Amino acid sequence: MSGCLKIGIMGGTFDPVHNAHLFIAETVREAFSLDKVLFIPVGDPPHKRVNRLAPGEDRVNMLREAVRSNPWFQVDDMEIKRQGITYTIDTLKELKARYPGYDLCYIIGGDTLLDLKNWRDFMNVARLCSFIVYRRPGYEDQEINSVADRLAREYQADIAFVEGPGLDISSRYIKSRLYSNQTIRYLVPEAVYEYIKKRKLYKGV
Repeated sequence: MSGCLKIGIMGGTFDPVHNAHLFIAETVREAFSLDKVLFIPVGDPPHKRVNRLAPGEDRVNMLREAVRSNPWFQVDDMEIKRQGITYTIDTLKELKARYPGYDLCYIIGGDTLLDLKNWRDFMNVARLCSFIVYRRPGYEDQEINSVADRLAREYQADIAFVEGPGLDISSRYIKSRLYSNQTIRYLVPEAVYEYIKKRKLYKGV
């Protein structure tokens, strides 16, 4: 990753944002000396069209509550505002225009790495950003390394790795607990927990 000014990008549904998202972002920011990390919640994602998401405004507000105390974290709602299906390539082009002179570093997990080549216009995606992979449990290092090598060879993708503890928290798990009237305290930031209760976003809250 060239240059001295670097912006990390955390994309996802954030439905809801949870502590693993925040820990991964902070781990990567520290390890790669990122100048900031942008959390960009998706609007209408092409790969999750069947699942019903909480309203974009609420997902943005939960993120803002979650990152409020971290001066290096920011929330960007560009994909929520975008009409129609949203693609990473469009977001990267917009960020490049907005932050000239910055290197863009897309933060992903090993599961996402395995699917990268299927992203729309991945050749240009790989030209616009580098990738930082947080190694998660359940995915063989040999397979991840093999895919990373192939992407670097075929697309000249710049892929780096960061090691961290396994964090077995997912938005799906959090919602399943809410549906069953089980606590999610300490799985999400307290401000997010209070927001979910106040807005009654998920069944069982």
